[in-house]
Amino acid sequence: MAYAAGIDIGSSFSKIVVLDNRNLVIARSVLTTSGSYRSTSERVVEEGLKKAGLGLEALVNLVATGIGAASVPFPNQPATEASCAARGVNFLFPGARTVIEIGGQSSRIIGLTEKGKVTDYVTSEKCAGGNGRFLQVIARVLKVKLEDIGEISLKSWNRVIFTTGCAVFCESEAISRVAEGALKEDILAGVHYSIANKIAGLLGRVTLHEECVIIGGGARDRGLVKSIEEAAGIELRVPEEPGTTIALGAALIARDKNSGKRDS
Repeated sequence: MAYAAGIDIGSSFSKIVVLDNRNLVIARSVLTTSGSYRSTSERVVEEGLKKAGLGLEALVNLVATGIGAASVPFPNQPATEASCAARGVNFLFPGARTVIEIGGQSSRIIGLTEKGKVTDYVTSEKCAGGNGRFLQVIARVLKVKLEDIGEISLKSWNRVIFTTGCAVFCESEAISRVAEGALKEDILAGVHYSIANKIAGLLGRVTLHEECVIIGGGARDRGLVKSIEEAAGIELRVPEEPGTTIALGAALIARDKNSGKRDS
């Protein structure tokens, strides 16, 4: 049997998805991006193939994407994050026409066709105030686990309103609010509100077509998803594994290139 894989080397996390020749996921793995992009890609590929019970020679194609894609030492074909996101979402949600990606370094809005091709694309500014890095900073300030943020924030009845959208100043403001006795859930709800309004602003710069899907690490945060729905006035679909959707898209593109079905 022939196998294909996609790897997404992100600023915070790196992921791999391995597919068989029926486009079934036989393995996926997510690791924290640490050290060099090269060493991280080696580790994530090794772990993904180990889970699949395969060697590198079993892969007929490998597509790499993400900020560290150029450092991947294995033979691969490159693809943009936007094209991989569109392909992955189209596979999971064929009716989707808009994608919100909340990544560690940036957030993106992607419009796509019924065949999974990119039509619109807009990305957030470099400031971390509208992406997943902001959540990591606040989790550290509040001494809570990143994966617990969503559930904690949903307990809020009086969210904190931040006076700045800059992640650096919001960190200082959060520290001040903690000293003033503000509850963790109210601070987190305020952070979600701040990010959600930035995302809503990005959505205003593209032609919004439903159905709309949210992916990336931030999509695992139920509180953030709810805040974006409220700020943008939309209903969001969330994949079961939102953090590996781009890697899935890369694997599908790898499969497409091998079979000659479509280009990326």
